[in-house]
Amino acid sequence: MHVISAAEIDRVLTFPALIDALADAFRGDIVTPVRHHHEIERPGAHGTLLLMPAWTGPKTEDGYVGVKIVSVFPENGAKNLPSVLGTYMLMDGATGEPRAALDGTRLTVWRTAAASALAARYLAREDASRMVMVGAGSLAPFLIRAHMSQRPIREVALWNHRPERAESVAAELKAQGLPVTAVTDLEGAVREADLVSCATLSTAPVVKGGWLKPGAHLDLVGAFNLRMREADDEAIRRAQVFIDTQAARHEGGDVALALKGGAIADDHVRGDLFDLCRNPPRRDPQAITLFKSVGTALEDLAAAMLVWRGVAKTS
Repeated sequence: MHVISAAEIDRVLTFPALIDALADAFRGDIVTPVRHHHEIERPGAHGTLLLMPAWTGPKTEDGYVGVKIVSVFPENGAKNLPSVLGTYMLMDGATGEPRAALDGTRLTVWRTAAASALAARYLAREDASRMVMVGAGSLAPFLIRAHMSQRPIREVALWNHRPERAESVAAELKAQGLPVTAVTDLEGAVREADLVSCATLSTAPVVKGGWLKPGAHLDLVGAFNLRMREADDEAIRRAQVFIDTQAARHEGGDVALALKGGAIADDHVRGDLFDLCRNPPRRDPQAITLFKSVGTALEDLAAAMLVWRGVAKTS
């Protein structure tokens, strides 16, 4: 069995290729059972354990079975550890023989960013040039690169609740050639943005619906449980809302909370990534759009298969 590191994943993946692989997967027949979700309470720590299985169906050329084991411990930042850690096991679909163990943490940031960019491929204005990245954690650089691969983004404003973190990440990304600038005025930046991407652990809305200009696209990646929120009810009411899978109706914050609280009706959610990839809607250039993701094992398996093929070609 091959152990595939974060560095190997970075070496073989690109966002255009991964986004295309996810699009194919959402149009295909990967089987994704309901994931296992367990809360872990320990003295001084609270965490979540996720088990996310998936396998390819009979219409898929390559047969694989995979499962991601993920732990989410929000307090890990104080220990200089990522809040999300995991391992992905990829197995042969015909025999169940283990093929590879992949760095699940790295695989997750790649596929999460790719899913957001896939939604933006259909929902963001084609001329979107100004992006705001809300949050400067491990996902931020991946989301910026993923969205830049799909739209002609020329300016990226990076905001974080700790300004020094935004300054540090922005300087690092600018040194790599990306047009990223740290900002402290989030409202002002969002009011000018064509695309706003949020990846935070906030428990209260950080983006207000009244800030969004006509034609803006709002990408909500954080708020993975019902105690968290990144956008207020007005943002969700004003937007044409799409989700990654139907699980987002009851998992995570934002859309699930808006539905639960009665801020929006069930039919306000227009579709999911399956719908977007199979029957893309006509984009109204003045409409505000919103995409909420909670993650799905389909994305992990599609990404792991792409990595495995890339490693096999070069080994």
